[in-house]
Amino acid sequence: MHESTVTAAPAFGELERYRAELTAYAYRMLGSPFDAEDAVQDAFVRAWRARDRFEGRAAVRSWLYRIATNVCLDMLKGRQRRIRPMELGPAVEPVESNLNTRSETTWIEPIPEHLIAPERDPADLAVERESIRLAFVAALQHLPARQRAVLILREVLRWEASEVAELLETSVASVNSALQRARTTLAARNVSSSDPLPQLSEADRSLLERYVAAFERYDMDALTSLIRQDATQSMPPYDMWLSGRDDIFAWWVGPGNGCRGSRVIPVENANGRPAFGQYKPSPQGGYEPWALQVLELRDGRISELTFFLDTKRLFPLFGLPPQLDA
Repeated sequence: MHESTVTAAPAFGELERYRAELTAYAYRMLGSPFDAEDAVQDAFVRAWRARDRFEGRAAVRSWLYRIATNVCLDMLKGRQRRIRPMELGPAVEPVESNLNTRSETTWIEPIPEHLIAPERDPADLAVERESIRLAFVAALQHLPARQRAVLILREVLRWEASEVAELLETSVASVNSALQRARTTLAARNVSSSDPLPQLSEADRSLLERYVAAFERYDMDALTSLIRQDATQSMPPYDMWLSGRDDIFAWWVGPGNGCRGSRVIPVENANGRPAFGQYKPSPQGGYEPWALQVLELRDGRISELTFFLDTKRLFPLFGLPPQLDA
């Protein structure tokens, strides 16, 4: 994290250069791109108002992370942690009566790559993608807020323990203890940020092209060869999740049959994973937004499908049009 010291108060334009990395940090802390953008904007406002008190012996980046951390800690006070449907209980049968919403539940939301990693080095980007994958961000939400900050700063951003201790105004021993407890929690949930995600291979890209074509045809035979037998599916804000390709297909051809005839549009990565905008046929003609699909791949097949149904907020965030013509 080391950088040269800055002796003058930063100009507002200098703050802007840190927006993407601060957004990625705030997203890991908060689990929502909208909350993360609000947090970074709040941090910039606080930094600008406090610029006259900026101490030149501190680097601008460290100073901003201190402010952003405090904003995130403030935002997390008294809030429920964000979750995924799989954390609410076991998979259920693919029947419509299991399709429920929970007003008290707040879901993990996906983030597009352009908000967190514009023009990044490919090696750095691989690490970035791994540490924002949905399962990892969901696991982070199980950590107390300060533990969460310690783990992200130490394990993901590679800050020194002394730097984190200074930022959080605590001791190195306290930081090391918090990091150990955080690691234990994540290990129990079988997630890690240490292994960078490889780039999509040509075979992966071909698989995704075949998936789009097969899904638009609603060809279950073709989809069988593309989706793992042990795949899972979830559809926030519904709490239902399905385990196994047979149950997924039973849903698609049963209660979910309205997806037949959909258009599927590739978009930029969401959480480092392939993502698509799905539009269902509209009774008024053309196609209307239905879901942002985020896919996980494993061993050459699709292992997880998450259909985020909050299209009013997510489609504009990912640059998707409000409707498609026939």
